[in-house]
Amino acid sequence: MKQIFMVAAYNFHMWKKNPRIFLSFAIAFIFCFLLSDKVVAFADKYDTSMQILEPFIWTFGDSNSILLASLILVFLFADMPFITSGTPFFLMRTTRKIWLMGQALYIVLATFLYLVFVMASTSLICMKNAFIGNLWSPTAVILSYSKAGEVIAVPATIKTMEMSTPYQCAAIIFLLMLLYALLLVFLMLLFHLLKGQPGGVIAAFGFSIYGFLLNPETMKILFHISDYESYKANVIVGWLSPLNHATFSMHNFGYDLLPTLWQSYLICGILICICFGASLLVIQRYSFTFTGTQGGK
Repeated sequence: MKQIFMVAAYNFHMWKKNPRIFLSFAIAFIFCFLLSDKVVAFADKYDTSMQILEPFIWTFGDSNSILLASLILVFLFADMPFITSGTPFFLMRTTRKIWLMGQALYIVLATFLYLVFVMASTSLICMKNAFIGNLWSPTAVILSYSKAGEVIAVPATIKTMEMSTPYQCAAIIFLLMLLYALLLVFLMLLFHLLKGQPGGVIAAFGFSIYGFLLNPETMKILFHISDYESYKANVIVGWLSPLNHATFSMHNFGYDLLPTLWQSYLICGILICICFGASLLVIQRYSFTFTGTQGGK
């Protein structure tokens, strides 16, 4: 375990020498501002307060926002499998599997830190007119119980308010986003090991396009599905798309055939384990090539 933590810690140590890390977080903040600003503007217009986590809930209760936020991770982890000047040192003193497990720990911690930053950014943007109590705000009531949410394209729903409290809902959305992001990144890692950096990037974008195309609204438009058949299509894509598994509103809360939250947790967890397990097998025959003080395949 000590060696695994040392590998992960070394990757974090390299952040201060990598401007791409700071650029990734800067892009994430701008992204959060652009998506949350419409909620803040709505609250300012009607002079209503917000619960401090509501911008995060309303913003990332939508599959398209989750998709775009996760794509920033492709840029953040573009240098997979993180071969640096320190890699030969670790490979000489440990095994390939332990080295890769250290990389996996780094991926999990870095992804978690990134999503915490995203949540904190949305809270920071609205904090001027926000409260921390675990109660839905007047802004949430207006957005959920009227057409206002649809008008400004905010996915606030009565279902969200009736089934949970703000902190509970934010925790669920955070966990769903984390599992989806980790699945994307571990799939990217697997194809980086198999096909090099281009293969990893293509796999990540292909996975994202797959999720986008299996959006219920997209399917309805592409295949001209009638309103009568749209429920069946909604259930099918709800089970087939990992992106829909990461979307809070695409779950069974007791009255439909969509996956439950625990089923989504289990499915995403199994897929992550499969990707990482395959990576552990591939690393045994992975060809390391080092040039000077920098490494690459």
